[in-house]
Amino acid sequence: MDDLLELLRAGLPAEALITDPDITASYANDMASFCDAGIPAVVALPRTVEQVQHIMRTATALRVPVVPQGARTGLSGAANASDGCIVLSLIKMDRILEISPVDRIAVVEPGVINAVLSRAVNEHGLYYPPDPSSWEMCTIGGNIGTASGGLCCVKYGVTAEYVLGLDVVLADGRLLSTGRRTAKGVAGYDLTRLLVGSEGSLGIVVKAVLALKPQPPRQLVLAAEFPSAASACDAICAIMERGHTPSLLELMDRTTVRAVNRMANMGLPDSTEALLLAAFDTPDPTADLAAVAELCTAAGATEVVPAEDAAESEMLLQARRMSLTALETVKPATMIDDVCVPRSKLGAMLEGTAAVAEKYDLTIGVCAHAGDGNTHPVVCFDHTDADESRRARESFDEIMALGLELGGTITGEHGVGVLKKEWLARELGEVSVELHRGIKQAFDPLGLLNPGKVF
Repeated sequence: MDDLLELLRAGLPAEALITDPDITASYANDMASFCDAGIPAVVALPRTVEQVQHIMRTATALRVPVVPQGARTGLSGAANASDGCIVLSLIKMDRILEISPVDRIAVVEPGVINAVLSRAVNEHGLYYPPDPSSWEMCTIGGNIGTASGGLCCVKYGVTAEYVLGLDVVLADGRLLSTGRRTAKGVAGYDLTRLLVGSEGSLGIVVKAVLALKPQPPRQLVLAAEFPSAASACDAICAIMERGHTPSLLELMDRTTVRAVNRMANMGLPDSTEALLLAAFDTPDPTADLAAVAELCTAAGATEVVPAEDAAESEMLLQARRMSLTALETVKPATMIDDVCVPRSKLGAMLEGTAAVAEKYDLTIGVCAHAGDGNTHPVVCFDHTDADESRRARESFDEIMALGLELGGTITGEHGVGVLKKEWLARELGEVSVELHRGIKQAFDPLGLLNPGKVF
């Protein structure tokens, strides 16, 4: 410990190191349940690339594990500390270095908050689409680490589709630059895509070149009430089959709607079994919403209400963004699943989740990025009740198994971390796991970067 601190202090200012155990303990974990966390030896908060390089050279010299962190809003335990590790928090590297309307790119440090970037590029008539529900808190570096998504994925895609290039500090302190600033580029293997979603296990992102789009018109939202989740899923399939391209297509089940109402008095319809939100940011969203309203009605919607203006649309979106927070008020603890299935299997996924909730006698609320099949079953339980905790964990695993059976994936946007690493091998298969481990070895031969995560 003394050697570690002495070497770190040789290249870092005093304020960049935290050693008080009461404070370092607060950096031990992210927001996931059932994920072990160790006690860090020190928390480092660098402000420059050179400082990150010094930290990694020190870690390599002393064989000390390093756990990179952003805002710790993750839901898989990917940012959880290991015993005796250096927690490398990147939140102080929070500068927007460049916004180019001509090239339609932004160049940012990893600690930039998603919403801060979004508002900054809006001032230039540009748009950064990825918008996780935690966008007011989560960082771009964290978004890159977990390949996060958001509400707009159905039209605009996930974080990986907007990362053009990266500067990454490797485990031994070398600086790797990947990708490009240009609109096109196919030189070499796509290391940028490889690093996106790697959860800090291959390197430390210190700069990102992000693609931007022209700012679209303000979207208008439609809310449709359904008597069952199955009928809502029928509407979703019809919307996509007819070729519509909504900017948002989100689902909240009855449990979620009621939780949001209890928390925020949003005035959502408590009587509904499923609430579908559809939005368009086209030049004529009214016509698009009218066409979707017809499809919802044909699928069995009991009421379809288009928002009258942008303010009412934003209120509906805020209700959706509150979903996970509201479900956390149902019981003292939650486990948030992240299973993505083909759209055609969404109804079976929701039906199967309801059966799991009944089997384990648990409250499981579901909100979903329904347009791309990404469901978030939220298992609500009392962590002080040993039997209920056991049932919660078993139900969580059963939901993941259901997703794989339906041709889906165990994680659409939250990542693997600690929570799902035992399931990763089941999804990838033996050959893929072997190749993954070979890649990890090439980038991090000493196994110092985020040990115990992903594999």
